[in-house]
Amino acid sequence: MSTARTALIFSPLFGDYSYGDDHPFKLQRYHAARDLMEAYGLLKLPGMEIRDCRPVDEELVLSFHDPAYIARLKEFSASSEPRADFRFGLGDADCPVFQGLYDCAALGAGATFEAARLVEEEGFDIAFNLAGGWHHAHRAKASGFSYLNDAVLAINWLVGRGRRVVYLDIDAHHGDGVQEGFYDSDRVLTISLHESGIYFFPGSGFEDEIGEGAGKGYSVNVPLLAHTDDALYMKAFDEVAYPLIAAYDPDIIVTQIGADTFRTDPLTRLEITTHSYSYIMRKLKALRIPWVALGGGGYDLLNTARAWTIAWAEMNGVRLDPRLPDAFVRKIRQLGYPHRSLLDAMHWSEEYERNLALVAVEKSIARLRETVFPGILAL
Repeated sequence: MSTARTALIFSPLFGDYSYGDDHPFKLQRYHAARDLMEAYGLLKLPGMEIRDCRPVDEELVLSFHDPAYIARLKEFSASSEPRADFRFGLGDADCPVFQGLYDCAALGAGATFEAARLVEEEGFDIAFNLAGGWHHAHRAKASGFSYLNDAVLAINWLVGRGRRVVYLDIDAHHGDGVQEGFYDSDRVLTISLHESGIYFFPGSGFEDEIGEGAGKGYSVNVPLLAHTDDALYMKAFDEVAYPLIAAYDPDIIVTQIGADTFRTDPLTRLEITTHSYSYIMRKLKALRIPWVALGGGGYDLLNTARAWTIAWAEMNGVRLDPRLPDAFVRKIRQLGYPHRSLLDAMHWSEEYERNLALVAVEKSIARLRETVFPGILAL
């Protein structure tokens, strides 16, 4: 068993808020993931701690977000009446307004800040915030279920302390808000592997988005076609993300490890499984770089619980029984879930679609080797 010192950030308040019964983003998934971790005995491991958190300070919020946007967010959060302001992305189907909205967003961002603080100030090797990864929040606009960009805020704090940071995003959606936050900086290398924005939200994250000014060459995007499977996903990670992380040699790595890349996710069309997800977690752990992990997307409750349980086990060097614990199976059966297995078999997509995805990923890799690899590898 690993001797890594790890922290799981978890607030009992995470489940106190709701985007609405019909909204795909269900905050209950944090509790489902924690329940599965507990069923596997992963919450009483040597070297690990569970830490609570408090809402993020407004001073840190304003290190990225526009004051007028934050003022409106707070105003709407305090009201029990339906409100909308589309200038700021508030009140549409993706980003509904509800009472306590700012408190909810500030708690998630505070949990990410606490994860970063534990790694930076208290010597933890890894800290994992299930309720983090709100990577679509822009400077002055809510987007994609995201209101405050927790990763940007925490990374701003780390950079302010002189740290060099890699931000790696393996969510199915492009990490556009985080890219915006550091597009002109060479102190943060952002890498996003995601479903192609040609036809998919948020419509960005192409290979030619490589940064500007001092940040030119420090923004890296690998857009993946629908039906990209485990082998192709691991290829993209191994040939782009891993060598660039190693070459940049950051003080801290921040990852958004959303589980909406899974082939049974209802909102996406990538076809990865626990196989490549586990592989990436092991590779990140092997880097031995102080690591802040953030939850992110995932719209199938059991996929998300399984993925984050696998991630937490890998972070702690624990090998899990591939069968779900009986107590957890009984609990989810009452909710209509038939799952009995933690792990999926490695998946290969249909030949025609796979060949299209293979050509696309090879083209992306070749392009990035021309544009961003020379600068990063020369460091």
